Amino acid sequence: MIKKIDRKEQRKIRHLRVRKKISGTPERPRLCVYRSNSNIYVQVIDDVAGNTLVSASTLDKEIKTKHSNKEAAKEVGALIAKRAIEKNIKTVVFDRGGYIYHGIIKELAEAAREGGLQF
Repeated sequence: MIKKIDRKEQRKIRHLRVRKKISGTPERPRLCVYRSNSNIYVQVIDDVAGNTLVSASTLDKEIKTKHSNKEAAKEVGALIAKRAIEKNIKTVVFDRGGYIYHGIIKELAEAAREGGLQF
């Protein structure tokens, strides 16, 4: 019998494979992305201390688009860049969370770069 591929499980495996190689430090924290069907969540994390330094999502009041689409990703990327620069975080390590660098994830990353983050 053919077993159906679980896409969420495959994404988790890809994410763990990437997380073996990258880690956030106080000098260069990790920009972590999670995308659900309805929302987009982004955090800047210091893995050494285990702290979330800055976060943003489509649930924030500043975001006008309340969906998980490209327009919302641009707004969230700009917001996370603004909040990170306010806390003197200029360079980060981008953790795409096992998602393909395409579409929503790509728009979020480009908006964060335009906002002033370097990665």
